Amino acid sequence: MNTEHVKSLIIGSGPAGYTAAIYLSRANLAPVLYEGLAPGGQLTTTTEVENFPGYPDGINGPDLMEDLKKQAQKFGTDVRFGVVTNVDFSARPFKVTVDGSKEIEAETVIVATGATAKYLGLESENRYKGMGVSACATCDGFFFRKKDVIVVGGGDTACEEANYLSSICNKVYMVVRKPYLRASKAMQERVMNRPNIEILFGYNTKEVLGDDTGVTGALIVNDKGEEKVINAEGFFLAIGHQPNTELFKGFLELDDEGYIVTKPGTSITNIPGIFAAGDVRDRNYKQAITAAGSGCIAAIDCERYILSL
Repeated sequence: MNTEHVKSLIIGSGPAGYTAAIYLSRANLAPVLYEGLAPGGQLTTTTEVENFPGYPDGINGPDLMEDLKKQAQKFGTDVRFGVVTNVDFSARPFKVTVDGSKEIEAETVIVATGATAKYLGLESENRYKGMGVSACATCDGFFFRKKDVIVVGGGDTACEEANYLSSICNKVYMVVRKPYLRASKAMQERVMNRPNIEILFGYNTKEVLGDDTGVTGALIVNDKGEEKVINAEGFFLAIGHQPNTELFKGFLELDDEGYIVTKPGTSITNIPGIFAAGDVRDRNYKQAITAAGSGCIAAIDCERYILSL
């Protein structure tokens, strides 16, 4: 197997990975970044991004990621297309296999593999992604001001998103699979006390409805087989995220949901020389700007570690 030695390896190409690359390359550490299966991460599935600082008129998600990539390359980052298929973090230099055929030996590694939003798996849901279907109310809620929207889920995240949307939207329908909310008592009370939130207990989404302009509503069904059509222009999934950490099990410490555990206030993992940034370690915020900020932190932690060797 062909082996290459690098000083710093970045796994992942979202805002966290590219920001880490910008900082490391400006520190003359010549980072190598592998983009993974989805170059650019979750933002490449988003159309308009209006809450990333520096773009007063908004920017298309894929364009934002291309800008970050170009900035990283400008300062010397070696950005490569490839998927990390295996890792061995048992000793330094750390061994990383790419596409099952190339081995990288790295003095340091920044893991920025992100998290994947959970979807229902409906064909119609996939058809209207970016056309009314979203997994981030904070990101996309603004586009549905004074309109009717649907939130799927019954946990804390769903209640938080429904509460947020209720402040800007005309009506929020919560479609909850169980006959009760799983959210904390405080969050339950908050949504139940909002006059423009209607909770539909015991319903599952059968189909997302829409036309050439985007989402027009959803067809839902209860346990008795009774169907109901909800008219709405936004369809928000709030049933959780799955951190992309399967590769790192047995090496990195993970919490009960699979997120990488880092030393508070840092990107430092349980293995010296390995750092985590972005949604792969963030179970709370999951925003492009917080991911970028954590990429900066990871790069600085990584640089300090290298200087201490």
